[in-house]
Amino acid sequence: MRRYLQQRLKFRHLRVIDAIITHESILQAAKALGLSQPALTKSLQEIEEIVGARLFDRHARGVDPTPFGLTVAASARRLLSEISRLEDDLDALEGGDGGPVIVGALPVAAAGVLPGALARLKIARPDIEVRVTQGRTEELISLLTLREIDLIIGQLYPMPEDDGLIRTPFYSEPISVLARSDHPIFAEGLDTATALTRYPLVLPTVSQRVGREIDGLLAEMAVEPRQPLRSSSAAMIREILYATDNVAVMPHMLLAGDLLRGAVRLLPLDIPQRARPAGLIRRGDTQLLRNAQAFVDAARGYVGEIENRLANRL
Repeated sequence: MRRYLQQRLKFRHLRVIDAIITHESILQAAKALGLSQPALTKSLQEIEEIVGARLFDRHARGVDPTPFGLTVAASARRLLSEISRLEDDLDALEGGDGGPVIVGALPVAAAGVLPGALARLKIARPDIEVRVTQGRTEELISLLTLREIDLIIGQLYPMPEDDGLIRTPFYSEPISVLARSDHPIFAEGLDTATALTRYPLVLPTVSQRVGREIDGLLAEMAVEPRQPLRSSSAAMIREILYATDNVAVMPHMLLAGDLLRGAVRLLPLDIPQRARPAGLIRRGDTQLLRNAQAFVDAARGYVGEIENRLANRL
């Protein structure tokens, strides 16, 4: 059955469906849209006739969406979000700067790179508003595709197929061995693999992709950690390093600020490092506007400072 939705379904219909599923009530949806209940009911009947299916089951407490209703509502929300984003983009183009920068940050970048990058940006461009969403690669890629974020910063994991996104590496997130700067491990003169058997370890959780990479690295070094402490929290790992003699094995960018301040130090690895490129992911159908580019420039400057400082110390 051809429904000819492009010709028959209107923008106001999308708003009606979104309001009903948000408020789970015809009456409350009508109030939210500034309509009378009969007018909204008539609009819903019109939409159901266009779609050719019942979208909501009515009951004394309100309404429940049918499978057809859930499908239509999901599309309505995506389209409404796209229209809202279009309005923001047009305003940004009119102003020339791009408005607020909405950044998707992978965990290592969120904890280690963003604080310093945002501090640099605030000095150079205090007028720019930045909003940060943290998540995993798959989650952020979905938001980027839906145009709900402007760009992603973090590790550039290889993708199984081309997704039309542009990936630009400009730094690395190597896995390193770290300890507080006054840790006795630095005075013992042991090779790193032996040193790691002398002290308790704190590691990222195995459920994280980086956690599995680290376990593989330790296996290559023939290090079998004995009941290591594991956490998905960079803040907790950081405090454990300062409060105990634990040694961490993780991407050193997680503690970028501590490395710059000299509060933690790196131990040399005894095996070659695998490349772990990181940088920027953006859509291929748009260019970064001025504010977004200013954020990227600040991030580039900050990670460049970290890499230069570490190179001078090693």
